[in-house]
Amino acid sequence: MTTDTAQRTPSDVGEQLVRPVATARGVIRRFGSTVALNGVDLDVVRGTITGLLGPNGAGKSTLLSLLTGLRRPDSGRVELFGGDPTDPGRRQRLGVTPQETGLPATLRVGEVLSFVSRHYPQPLPAGEVLERFGLTGLERRQCGGLSGGQKRRLAVALAFAGDPALVVLDEPTTGLDVEARRALWDGVRAYHDGGGTVLLTSHYLDEIEELAQRVVVIGAGRVLAEGDTASVRRLVGLSLVELRSDALPPLPGVVRDDVDGDRHRLHTADADLLVRDLVRSGAAFRDLQVRTASLEEAFLTLTEAAA
Repeated sequence: MTTDTAQRTPSDVGEQLVRPVATARGVIRRFGSTVALNGVDLDVVRGTITGLLGPNGAGKSTLLSLLTGLRRPDSGRVELFGGDPTDPGRRQRLGVTPQETGLPATLRVGEVLSFVSRHYPQPLPAGEVLERFGLTGLERRQCGGLSGGQKRRLAVALAFAGDPALVVLDEPTTGLDVEARRALWDGVRAYHDGGGTVLLTSHYLDEIEELAQRVVVIGAGRVLAEGDTASVRRLVGLSLVELRSDALPPLPGVVRDDVDGDRHRLHTADADLLVRDLVRSGAAFRDLQVRTASLEEAFLTLTEAAA
């Protein structure tokens, strides 16, 4: 018998390797009179961790629901592994953790993990999944007896149980302390290091900077920017001039001035010109620092402009 892979030409196999695992083209989705997504294009590139950023109501969760086959677009096209996201065969290669997950209180951790794993043809060993997400030793604990952080870690671990080709995580570390968040990051990295693909949303900008190779910024139902974190920062084109001053006069070229006591964080497109204007103004200042905008600052600038 000839396998499907053996029938492919080298170019076919190469095309399969570079083809996005999930795509959206011109997607529009409405809820009544509200346009949640307005002509969104997105590629989830195989073998990457893609971070999806946007303020509340930007359309992030709606987009995830379309890519995972839970909803259909009003217009446009969505594909998962090259076909219909509602197809059970394609969804079997998918692992998902939504923002809110209900776990059966009376079932034990090991029972829940076993139940989910049976839906996949080649699941990971239970012990490996539990260890990866810091749940070793909790196999016989009832889910109702877990702490909030343990429940969230279990919900995320279940997305990886079947060793899927794509994992979609919607705010995976909400409610976790710093140590638990970093442990979960390690689990995501271990999956990615093995060739896995991840699409995640997060309110924690440091989480996206820590994990993602690609960033997609959504605001008002549209894609505002995409690329690596450095290119998103460059797209905004802002620098930050930070200083302390008791009386700072108005200065040209300042896009925004974030003030905390005597500390000023001046957003500007031309830091050199701003510093020269500051010196010429004669204002007293100290502790001057100049740096490029962080991903969070770029994100805020982009989404505020789109609002």
